[in-house]
Order: sequence, then C-alpha cells, then structure tokens
Amino acid sequence: MNKFLVLFFITFSLSAQIRGVVKDSISGEPIPYVNIWVENETIGTTSEVNGRFSLDIKEEKVLVFSALGYETKKSSSKNEIILLKPKVFELDEIIVEQPKFKKEIEVGNYETGGFRIGLGNINSAVYFKPYDEMITHPFLKEIKFLTKSDIENAKIRIKILSVNADNTPGESLIDDEIIVSVKKGKSKNTVDLTGYRFKIPLIGFFISFEKLLIEENKYYTEHTYKDNQGNKTTRKSMSIEPELCFIPIEYDIVWQSPINGNWTKTKKQMLQNPKSYENLLMRKYHDKYLIPSMTITLSN
Repeated sequence: MNKFLVLFFITFSLSAQIRGVVKDSISGEPIPYVNIWVENETIGTTSEVNGRFSLDIKEEKVLVFSALGYETKKSSSKNEIILLKPKVFELDEIIVEQPKFKKEIEVGNYETGGFRIGLGNINSAVYFKPYDEMITHPFLKEIKFLTKSDIENAKIRIKILSVNADNTPGESLIDDEIIVSVKKGKSKNTVDLTGYRFKIPLIGFFISFEKLLIEENKYYTEHTYKDNQGNKTTRKSMSIEPELCFIPIEYDIVWQSPINGNWTKTKKQMLQNPKSYENLLMRKYHDKYLIPSMTITLSN
C-alpha cells in the first residue's frame, strides 16, 4: 500500500469555463504561480508560468488573486485580464548579521518510510517553536523533505511563514518564490537557504508546503471495474503532484489549509479497526497526528 487517503471537501477544475491572465500592473509581465480562488469557497487554481489560468465556474463569481510581493486583489470572474499591483515596503533600519556556518544541528522528523498521503489541494505548515539550540544556532540553512510523485519534475512551493498573534501561520518572511521540482517516485529533496541568511524569529516560525494547481502537476488516471450488474465502468481521476510523505507524531504542530489560506490545526488519524489485519501497516498512524517527513538544518 503506497497511498494513505485523507478525505477533505475539495473541488478541482476538470473542465474550464472561464479563462484569464494575471499580469504585473506596472511592467505588464505575466505573473506565474498566483493563487486564485472563488471568494468564500475552496474552488481554486494556480496561474501557469505564462500567467494564464482557467476555472470551472458556470456563473459570475468574485475571484481572489494572491501572489508573493503583490497586493491581494478581488475581481469579477468575467474579467479576462487581471492586473496586480506590486507591494511597496517601508524598510526599517536593518542590521545584517553574517552567519558563520561553522556549527550545525538538525531538527525535525525524517523517515524514508513515510507514507504518501493524498491531500488534494490542501497545503501543510509545520510550526517550529523556539528552544535553546536556536539561540546558539539562529540561522536556517537547509530544509530536507520527502515526496512521492507519479510524474517527473512536479513542482511544489516552499514558504517560511511568521507566527500570528493567534498562533496561526502568517505572512511570508522571505520575499522570493521558492519553487522546488521533485523527481518521479519517492524523492528526498533539499532546499539550500544559505543565501537568504534567514535568522529565526524569537517566537518561532512555520515552514509551509504549498500545492501548485498547474497543468504540469496534474496526473490523470483511468480505472476500470465491474458494477453490481457485472457491467464494466471506467472512472477517470486526477491528482495534483507531488504528494508529501507523512509520519506519525504525538503532538499537534501541523496546520492545513486549502488554496484560500484558511489555516486549521490537523486532527488525529483514527482507524475504525486498528487491530485488523487490513490495517497492519497503518497501525502506527492510529491515534496520532501526521507531520511531513522533514528536517531542517540550523547553523551559527
């Protein structure tokens, strides 16, 4: 068994009804990987590399457009050209600290045997709370995480997020897009962050893994089976690759969100009959929280 399914109420766009393109309001250049969703719903998509997008909407709706470095915008689904305004940041006095990168420690939960979990378009964020080692190793140097993909070079977005006052995931702490291409099959992925010289906030931070709902990440399959009358039926399905691999933990430090960014804490996985033979491989997941199989490297 190589896929552990978790059910969510998710809607995918299998046939396009509306089309458009997202552009920079100043340069006119297309903006890739913009998160787009129907206001107050979980129907959504991601703009392609050329800024174009499509959604299965049969009536006029209000769409929300969100991209790193741009102001979030709402627009009617009838508009085919969406212009996003770049954010203007007022910079405070910055004291730049140079990491030494001489001492390192690894933190996290990484197992090569983590199960692939089909979360659809659900994003995951892991909270790293402050502790003593972060004082002596205050810089985030590297992220390693495990994926499994049915296609080659599937893309996933990584974000380093702040912690809101209510302890939910907040805004991105790094201005650049971090897009990772992963190999087909099970893959250990490494993200080098040394160039960002990212110093860990005193209240901790989140690392989020964000699905990109683009065409090159879609994997289509057909399954043929017999119904109760013995008639053959073919069912088509689509998944968004890659999927993260998860492992069980005792504590709840993982949050999940659909494309609209409404974060909620994950719940424990409960099997109906954990002692049965059918659940032999899944017993260790029973009555546990799930966390992406990952580690981070901290440095001084």
